[in-house]
Amino acid sequence: MRFALSPEQLDFGVSLRKLLEAGRAPAAVRAWASGDSGPGRALIRQLAEAGVLGLAVAEEHGGIGAEPIDLVVAFQEIGRAAVPGPLVETAAAIPALLQALPDQDLAARWLPGFVEGTALGTVAFASAGPGSVALDADTAEVVLLAGENQLSTGHRTGLVRSVDPARRLFTVATAETVAEGDGARAAAAAGFDTGALACSAQLLGAGKALLHASTEYAKQRKQFGKPIGEFQAVKQKLADVLIALDLAEPLLFRAALTMTEATRSRDVSAAVIACGDAAYRAARMALQVHGAIGYTAEYDLSLWLTKVTALRSAWGTPDLHRARIARALRKDTDSDRAARGIA
Repeated sequence: MRFALSPEQLDFGVSLRKLLEAGRAPAAVRAWASGDSGPGRALIRQLAEAGVLGLAVAEEHGGIGAEPIDLVVAFQEIGRAAVPGPLVETAAAIPALLQALPDQDLAARWLPGFVEGTALGTVAFASAGPGSVALDADTAEVVLLAGENQLSTGHRTGLVRSVDPARRLFTVATAETVAEGDGARAAAAAGFDTGALACSAQLLGAGKALLHASTEYAKQRKQFGKPIGEFQAVKQKLADVLIALDLAEPLLFRAALTMTEATRSRDVSAAVIACGDAAYRAARMALQVHGAIGYTAEYDLSLWLTKVTALRSAWGTPDLHRARIARALRKDTDSDRAARGIA
């Protein structure tokens, strides 16, 4: 299995990075946190024009029908820029969920608006664990609730505080059931895994942004007459983060390449854990390298620090994903023993 990106995918990532850098994402994040979604939605519309919101949407619904690895490329750049809003839900989770349903009426109704950037969607998954919530349910035009055996539209009930001010979380109650049974359960599983994959890419991108910011700061900040980046202790911390991010990336790519295989859930959970741990390591290192200024809300570093902390459990806690991996490995072991006739 080959984990290297193609030249076209690399170019796509570079073009998105330039677009988001020109779009002044930090200002949009702060505006979103204060309740002004205008700058953020303008940035999201630019992403829609670049094709990002249509990557996971089939051509029959106005999308591109790209591969999951292309979604990973896009969400790394979204995480690198800390773009606000329910993008994982709109561009990844809900398209995968709706297109996995036997009836495509809902996909035909909602997905074209997502692709164009004129509508946003959010969803709360029961599989994410107790107390699952929907992101930006006050801003999204489509609010869904994916239970164990049914999919329904929803309405927000209560606000849940997040460590990231730009993530407005809401509990959701059922409004109208739109699908149920085994088809709804399978669709919810596909949507959850695709959302978790995109979140993993977002975490990896945020971790890379934190490493870059810390490296540049270490070159400029002087102590005892020389840049702190020349001290071995600082070099070691930066190197440890680089290694963690580099080791997480192949797991992310593998998860993207096995989204249609039986190992999907196991591979996605492995990517969530690896990318989350690497991004969290990058956040801790960034605080240590920056010192007191890293704690201030006025300094842009805080936008990535809070986002990484929130995203680590946004699509299931690390314990939930470790349990999914353990169940998959146990099932594989039992199947292998049965095939070999071992009791």
